[in-house]
Amino acid sequence: MRTRVLSLVLALGAALGAALTVLGAGPAQAAGYRYWSFWQSGGGKWTYATEGPATARPSDGSVNGFRFSVSEDSGDSAQPRTAPDFEAICGRTPPKDDTKRIALVIDSGTQADAPEGETPPASRSACAQVGKDATSAEALASVAKPLRYNSEALLCAISGYPESGCGEQVATKPKPKAKPSESAASASAASKSGSDHKGGPSVGLIAGLAAVAVLGTAAVWQSRRRRG
Repeated sequence: MRTRVLSLVLALGAALGAALTVLGAGPAQAAGYRYWSFWQSGGGKWTYATEGPATARPSDGSVNGFRFSVSEDSGDSAQPRTAPDFEAICGRTPPKDDTKRIALVIDSGTQADAPEGETPPASRSACAQVGKDATSAEALASVAKPLRYNSEALLCAISGYPESGCGEQVATKPKPKAKPSESAASASAASKSGSDHKGGPSVGLIAGLAAVAVLGTAAVWQSRRRRG
């Protein structure tokens, strides 16, 4: 009998340790990619391009944008921070026969997205006047050399930035922590309800219940031992 009760105590203790380990573990960091995203204008807004700059053939009066950032996917990708305004960029460039004018916005991003040891160049705009059949990549090359591509034709660098790397995977930055007052309020609410912010039992509540169960079982075992 004593052996059976002792086994139960040990099992409950192990369950408590496992619960604290699982609940105390932090969320895994999401993976993102550091790269130049390609954007096109539409209705005065930026739209993520559905094809690469090497195949896109914009018409005269188009605006193309390039933004360097760390993004998890196209829906999470940062847009160029300059509005797609053709007149503001190309308004002073007169049209010529057999050419087209493409307004380009080149946004090198922020220091937080830069590779270690590098500083992003200042963002800039330029008006590319190229042949009527030119691609977006050719328009970009006319105003922002040198460009660098990898073996899969992925655009890796504009005007030499960044110096190395191409679409490498990096850990995305964690979301900002709640303010101290917000954290205190959340902790107070969780304490009163006996649950965490996701609606499940809190670590403290589970630990308390498991500890009570372990101590209660131990007390029963001790009482029976004395009687015996």
